[in-house]
Amino acid sequence: MAVLLQLQGHEVRPSHDGQSALEEAHASRSDVMFLDLDLPKMDGYEVARRLRLELAMRDMRLVAMTGYGQEEDRRLTQEAGFQLHLVKPVDFNKVEELLSSLPGGRRHRAKPIGEITRKS
Repeated sequence: MAVLLQLQGHEVRPSHDGQSALEEAHASRSDVMFLDLDLPKMDGYEVARRLRLELAMRDMRLVAMTGYGQEEDRRLTQEAGFQLHLVKPVDFNKVEELLSSLPGGRRHRAKPIGEITRKS
């Protein structure tokens, strides 16, 4: 996903665990964060909850990008502060539609967190 977004002209800053994602969010102030739910060190729900507690981070668009797609999973992501819940494999056209719909059009600082493939 990171490579596809970069090829479309977006600035991408991948992180591979929840703690790094939180730190990167503070450093980069991205427009959008694509966040896996099952992350090492801190899960995506906790990252989202912590970001939503901070006034400076409340405008960041949080997108759950996960293999969890049940109704309960969607309810939990909404409660944690996510605006969108995408189930893997994610349709890249939906990601582009989301980015195009944001103020400023097509070029955004997007950050996939907890990449789709992780080494065990």
